[in-house]
Amino acid sequence: MTQQKVLIVDDEPDIRALLEITLMRMGLETQSTENISLAKQFLEEETYDLCLTDMNLPDGNGIEFVGHVQQIAPNMPIAMITAYGSVETAISALKAGAFDFISKPVDLSHLRDVVSSALKLSDAPQETNPLEKSVKPLLLGKSPLIEKLNAQVAKLARSQAPIYISGESGSGKELVARALHNNGSRANAPFIPVNCGAIPSELMESEFFGHVKGSFTGANEHKPGLFMAASGGTLFLDEVADLPLDMQVKLLRAIQEKSVRAVGAHEEKLVDIRILSATHKNLQQLVDEGAFRQDLFYRINVITLQVPSLRARRGDIALLANRFLEDIAKDCGVKHATIDQQALSALNAYGYPGNVRELENIIERAFTLCEGNTIREADLQLDNSPSMSSVYKAYNPPTTRASAVDSNPQTKDEVLFERQAGQSLEDFLEKIERAEIEKALHETKWNRTAAAKLLGVSFRALRYRLKKLGLD
Repeated sequence: MTQQKVLIVDDEPDIRALLEITLMRMGLETQSTENISLAKQFLEEETYDLCLTDMNLPDGNGIEFVGHVQQIAPNMPIAMITAYGSVETAISALKAGAFDFISKPVDLSHLRDVVSSALKLSDAPQETNPLEKSVKPLLLGKSPLIEKLNAQVAKLARSQAPIYISGESGSGKELVARALHNNGSRANAPFIPVNCGAIPSELMESEFFGHVKGSFTGANEHKPGLFMAASGGTLFLDEVADLPLDMQVKLLRAIQEKSVRAVGAHEEKLVDIRILSATHKNLQQLVDEGAFRQDLFYRINVITLQVPSLRARRGDIALLANRFLEDIAKDCGVKHATIDQQALSALNAYGYPGNVRELENIIERAFTLCEGNTIREADLQLDNSPSMSSVYKAYNPPTTRASAVDSNPQTKDEVLFERQAGQSLEDFLEKIERAEIEKALHETKWNRTAAAKLLGVSFRALRYRLKKLGLD
């Protein structure tokens, strides 16, 4: 196997020696220089698997050198060595195309992690043009906006830069985050998504950083936390705008120092993770209003990816609808399911406030309620947006409802179907559906055919709902 080679560019002899010794112990060949001129000459004469460069050099600027490398050797990762605490410099380097950055004084453990991650990219087959690199499944579609997004993901997956993914709810932000992870050097390591708005504020520090046994009431065992769980991989902070201000401070420090301290612990532990974040809110506006820290905003928003709404890519609606139908029908054991032309026209004309997620829900509901295996316009129920009453009516024929309600207006069923504060409509409707299906199964002694008839749906539709709800 050919020994991998690293180019080191630094004007401090002690730093060069430290880097050379560390990399040679990793089984790598090194070549060093103290200035940019010689580095450019070396790059013309030889091929390297990685370049480590200082920021301030006698004959030029490290960021300008990063730009030069991007032009002549776009497939070679380059990491910037920066002064301790120089976050602005590190961000500038990442925006210029650097793979990652290493702060001085150099932490050898972090150095080895960065080098290992970068060399994984060099091991992979390279394309002449990085934008032509085939990516693993991203957002389905052939519209220009989606093709542009695919190209951006193919390029940015090679970097370790924190990326902020912006877009409306349901547009596919987590799919973009997963694609960035799956197409990068961390693909074989964990991808840990976390909804920042779903964690109670009093538990956030423990959830993110972990805790030691006995650190607080109820801490009966050691817990590593989300940062440690994602070590070596990617931590995706969904709905990052929902983080309280006190947690934003702690998160900023963990990201900058690349280390965390568990609740009740005395020592910090280094973590090697890539941070991706997303929200459907206007983060810049929240910064202006003082609801989100500006320093954290700049730290996670090194590069922004905009995910288009479904309204902006109407040419993909038919493709997406048919793919969703194919997947749903397959789960139900149906080989040939279709959407007629009138239904497709109605789908193309709809506004989709919930974007791709809403389209999937529409197709799922329409297939569940349609006659035969063809979805027609009436099955889509687009005139009225999905609501509790429409789904309740679909699964509660008058006979079933009458048997569940007595003379007392506050029945057990009505209490069960009371929407709780903060509960999403989707969760509320699923709760209703689950309760009605369980009730029908109980009344029919778990005879699925009889239960489907009682609910007024096909056996196929009931079977699909049982599988989705985990009741099968």
